[in-house]
Amino acid sequence: MFKQLKQNFALRPIWMNAVMGFCFFMTFIYLPWDIFIKPLAEDQEVWFGVLFYGWLAKLGALLHWFVYGAGFFGLWKMKSWLHPWIELYILQVAYSMLVWNFMATEGSALWSGITVAAIFAFLAYGFYMKKDLFDFP
Repeated sequence: MFKQLKQNFALRPIWMNAVMGFCFFMTFIYLPWDIFIKPLAEDQEVWFGVLFYGWLAKLGALLHWFVYGAGFFGLWKMKSWLHPWIELYILQVAYSMLVWNFMATEGSALWSGITVAAIFAFLAYGFYMKKDLFDFP
């Protein structure tokens, strides 16, 4: 079993394994808790930089559950269908971080939003540059 895990992790760079690990955590630990246990009054989700509360946040969490589950499976199996979707989702996160940071701080900390957005844009570029690692038919 450990040999198979080691072989699977060898398929991708360490930073891509970290993204896969994050997708695993979100799919199997955080989002089930967020959807089924977290009180509705405390629920918040961000999509495209807009913060949602309550039932809309629960619906957003279901979408996040699907996205992270697909991300984990696609990275685990190195599926070709993950492109361009993973890059587009990460760019959406970059955009969301920029917009959300601007809206949450009324523009006073725009530099932090730009910094975080740049990090995610760089990550999306990394996936684009490594698309040859994926199982293309």
